[in-house]
Amino acid sequence: MIALTLRVIAALLVVLMLMWLLAKAVRRPYTSRRDGVLAVLNRQQLSRGSAVAVVRVADRALVLGITEQQVSLLGETDIDAFETEPEEHRDHMELEPDGLHAKLPGRHPRSLGGRLDGSLLSPKTWTSTIEFLRDRTTRR
Repeated sequence: MIALTLRVIAALLVVLMLMWLLAKAVRRPYTSRRDGVLAVLNRQQLSRGSAVAVVRVADRALVLGITEQQVSLLGETDIDAFETEPEEHRDHMELEPDGLHAKLPGRHPRSLGGRLDGSLLSPKTWTSTIEFLRDRTTRR
């Protein structure tokens, strides 16, 4: 009875370890690094099975037509037009001497909307959530 229990626990640990490794592999982003030789700079879906992509290969930017059957070279373009802009710098808010209240420019964002702002029932909450997810899931 004890040997059977130990075998079941060992098998369960092996399965859980495999699931954990698979989850780590899936969670890893498949986007290329910016310092690599090959990177997808931009991609625009045209229809269900076709897209146009701009790919950086070394110091050249190639425009590719992509379908389900083939990839075609459409031409070359200026790589500077597709280089990413530097990260946006955000200034920190200054605190009053007592450290309790922050000086907010203009009105506080919460006071701009209705009674449901910030709750799950607010349309703005769902709109901003969809925009966030759309930005996170689009290919660049």
